[in-house]
Amino acid sequence: MLLLNLFVAGVLVVTTFAMHFAGLVGLTWFMRKRISGHPHRLTSVAWQGAAILFVVLGLFALHSAQIWVYAFVYLALGEFSSVETALYFSTSTFTTVGFGDIVLQDEWRMLSAAESANGFLLIGWSTAFLVAVTGRLRVFEADIERLDAE
Repeated sequence: MLLLNLFVAGVLVVTTFAMHFAGLVGLTWFMRKRISGHPHRLTSVAWQGAAILFVVLGLFALHSAQIWVYAFVYLALGEFSSVETALYFSTSTFTTVGFGDIVLQDEWRMLSAAESANGFLLIGWSTAFLVAVTGRLRVFEADIERLDAE
């Protein structure tokens, strides 16, 4: 049973990492299009705030989709009888909160451990991405201020 746990966990890790990578590529593409197509005079704190908000909401949507993937797998494995319970368990596991009020049967508990490690890495990756995006917007703003001063 351990090998089956590890196999299912491996498939889910690869799937969620691929989802995350594709989502970050999409967010990066959007940000580049918005910055390169944005006239210098229109760049403002409000625009930067809106761009960061868009990225944050995009990251939240990515994590939500990844949590749903795990929840559906738990349902398919027969671990939970309702979507709400599977989603609640998956959310608390993915975010590494792990309340412990709902647990998997012994035969699938390694899968939940893998989800925790997966969520931890993906949330860290999102944090690094958000810091990088914020830094790039600040550099872009500094370049505009330099151009205005010339």
